[in-house]
Amino acid sequence: MAKSISFNKRELEKKREQKRQEKQKRKEERKANAGDGSFENMIAYVDENGVITDTPPDTSNKQDIDIEDIAISVPKKEEREEEETTLTGRVEYFDASKGYGFIKNAANTEKFFFHISSAPASITEGNKVTFELERGKKGMNAVNISLQTKE
Repeated sequence: MAKSISFNKRELEKKREQKRQEKQKRKEERKANAGDGSFENMIAYVDENGVITDTPPDTSNKQDIDIEDIAISVPKKEEREEEETTLTGRVEYFDASKGYGFIKNAANTEKFFFHISSAPASITEGNKVTFELERGKKGMNAVNISLQTKE
């Protein structure tokens, strides 16, 4: 049993030595292929297509760019007039004790949350309503709710 352990140890030591020699050989190859290591050999250029090359770009194709045209940050949203669009829908769910409900949009069957503070007091489930949308904490909310008059 003692012989098998020493045999395994010798085999492991041979493998370790072989790895050390391979590592040393790779290190020497890298040094031989590195060249002179000067600064000029380390410079890389990016051409107009974004490809990295070792040759400097052709300056004859250079375009003049106005510094004011360069946007460094996120572009600002254009101020647009918010259109007062009133949507129509039906009250799908309403809990009077909790004071909230959901309106299902007639156009695309999307549901919007509403609070009793932005709805008439006489609202109940099944009422047809007109409303506007406003961004809330968790999504779009229905506001300025009014009951549709029956025509």
